[in-house]
Amino acid sequence: MVDQKDILLDLLTVHSAYDVQAIQRTGDFTFLSKLSGLPQVWKLDENDEPIQFIHAHDRVQSVYHSPSGDRTVVGIDREGNEKQQLYIVGAAGGTPEVLVESLQHFHHCGGWSPDGKYISYSSNRRSPGYFDVFVMDVDTKEVKQVFTHNGNCIPLGWVDEQTLFVNVKETNIDSTIHVVCLQTGNHYQIGDHDVLARYEAPVMKKDGEVGYVLTDENEEMLYLSAFSIDEPDELTKLLHWDSWDIDAISLAPKEDVLAFCLNEGGMTKLGMYNTSTGEWEWVENIPNGVIGSMSWRSENALLFTLKTPTEPGDVWEYDRLSGTVTRLTSIGKFETSRNLVEPGLYTYRSFDGLQIPYFMYHQGQPDNKPAIIYVHGGPESQTKAEYNPIFQFLVYQGFTVVAPNIRGSKGYGRSYIKLDDADKRLDAVADLASLAKELTDAHQVLPHKIGIMGRSYGGFMVLAALSHYPNLWAAGVDIVGMSNLKTFLQNTGEWRRGLREYEYGSLDVYSDYFDKIAPMNLSENITAPLLVFHGRNDSRVPVSEAEQLVQDLESRDRDVELIVFEDEGHQTSKIENHVALHIKTVQFLNRHLNQN
Repeated sequence: MVDQKDILLDLLTVHSAYDVQAIQRTGDFTFLSKLSGLPQVWKLDENDEPIQFIHAHDRVQSVYHSPSGDRTVVGIDREGNEKQQLYIVGAAGGTPEVLVESLQHFHHCGGWSPDGKYISYSSNRRSPGYFDVFVMDVDTKEVKQVFTHNGNCIPLGWVDEQTLFVNVKETNIDSTIHVVCLQTGNHYQIGDHDVLARYEAPVMKKDGEVGYVLTDENEEMLYLSAFSIDEPDELTKLLHWDSWDIDAISLAPKEDVLAFCLNEGGMTKLGMYNTSTGEWEWVENIPNGVIGSMSWRSENALLFTLKTPTEPGDVWEYDRLSGTVTRLTSIGKFETSRNLVEPGLYTYRSFDGLQIPYFMYHQGQPDNKPAIIYVHGGPESQTKAEYNPIFQFLVYQGFTVVAPNIRGSKGYGRSYIKLDDADKRLDAVADLASLAKELTDAHQVLPHKIGIMGRSYGGFMVLAALSHYPNLWAAGVDIVGMSNLKTFLQNTGEWRRGLREYEYGSLDVYSDYFDKIAPMNLSENITAPLLVFHGRNDSRVPVSEAEQLVQDLESRDRDVELIVFEDEGHQTSKIENHVALHIKTVQFLNRHLNQN
């Protein structure tokens, strides 16, 4: 008989492949995986077995292969601090050499120029909150600053050897895309200058005249549009859905087809748009799940990564000529027998009548079972139909697991994203209270056995729910969450403070409101047992957010425990810490919710 701990460890330590990147002119491709314990760059050998391509000293966050396939730039941070430094290796891989390094600063690579001579990147070397764009000659290491910005910006790619796409963040969700001339420094925007909107994923045809971009300009949802260099402010809408975002595009080498991903309620549909005729079609026989990256391996072969609720993630390929879809890797192998479940997708009516979608995982019927509500981060993120080891193990243990996309989540339109902004924050907390009632009324879960957990902003929502609706919850798990939006904004990195104020409200205007709703200031209401995790090197949510709350709760003799990972940041990257976090979480929830 298989031990339950063995099943949990298997679910936690099973690997995945993500961020697939074709190596041009070689037919090969790379992907990221934690097969060695940290995210590293892998490829397949002649027997289609994974081999490590680049041996980095820490977590690899980004990969950029040169147009000729002879060199690769990787972005690597240190102990989870998200401050990427850029390194380079040759075609044979191996140990990368320093290309761009200033350990106290962030660097965001914008990829290679079409001739393979330059790379672009942005960095906040001038000031912690200001990012400028640079171009480097990879051979001579000569660096030139080409774009100056008093805010957050990232190069998105090259139009040609002398022109860059640069993304400038305007609000927490909105951005502008600038086309920057490297010789003159002149730049202009794509789309309507007078409209706040999302502009994402620009791609340009080789003729340099016509490009494609995703935007929600004057609409609720992200749609596919075309623009011309002659009239970049005029967009032509090509493909649009009233209820769902198109959230990724990739132009084929021959430019006759544009692959696109439609986010349909947290599940991806892959389609092919004909750039000449405007006709499009779905790619069939792809399992229900989420596509995470796309890269053209050849004129007719599209690589993509796919995660499903029961598959941790692998590389797949779509062949346009045959119409077939093939799984190329089998990284996500389970060692023990397991019965993983697919979630159901439901909606419920919140306190004000708003319809809120949620995924529900359970075996059999949820009647008379304890339940866990999991709140995503962001706040503008979205829970999708992806593999989650803790969801699966908790279901195996007899829990019902519920993952809602409460107001403020993306994927349901601009208006929905903004429903929790500033002083509407407690409406999102009320969504969670309404969900607890939905679970007991519609699914007959045990009303006194409902727990709540979440990461980052989801952690804040856990603390807010525990402090504003204390009688609803039997336990809570807060992972890198904020205990007071005021102290969070005061202490978070300057590079993101202004953008977060668009979501939460500015310190100048909403300081008193932050104090009024802060779980830190309502700690006397928190009576449910609480488990808190944080990373010492978190550059987004300082560890002080956890420490101040836990210290206060301990002074009140509450049931609370804080675990700080000294070698992690906002994410939990190291396998041993990942395992420790989730084993502790399962033990905690079992103790407080699954015992009579």
